[in-house]
Amino acid sequence: MIVLKENIESLIPQRQPFVMIDELSSSDGNLTGTRLMVRADNIFVENNLLTEPGLLENIAQTAAARAGYEAKKDNAPVRVGYIGAVKNFEVFELPAVGNMIETEIVIGNQVFDVSVIKGTIRCAGRVIAKCEMKIFIKNHKKI
Repeated sequence: MIVLKENIESLIPQRQPFVMIDELSSSDGNLTGTRLMVRADNIFVENNLLTEPGLLENIAQTAAARAGYEAKKDNAPVRVGYIGAVKNFEVFELPAVGNMIETEIVIGNQVFDVSVIKGTIRCAGRVIAKCEMKIFIKNHKKI
């Protein structure tokens, strides 16, 4: 079990105002967890609720944090990833400003630079959103 709050941006390629995770709460094999406190100044907050694009980006950044954590363990640079496809995206509730959301991703398949993940977001113990996502990781050019 790890918790990384400080310098979360060292694990992901995104920068403010597009950072949608506050901390890496766990990363063990194919299972990774993050937390985010929903704040009023979040770019995806409308009418005091974190909107659907923010939830999707939160799941994607949880996957990015896992990849970044693994890269840092290997002393490698953090690579950029792209959402290739989203499948079965369901939103049951939008979290309000002041709520803490906890996101968990499970790697289903990983072939070369493509990962298929299942993401689940919880708020106060309730599942509020979930989806499957295909993520492509960009290779660094070798000189």
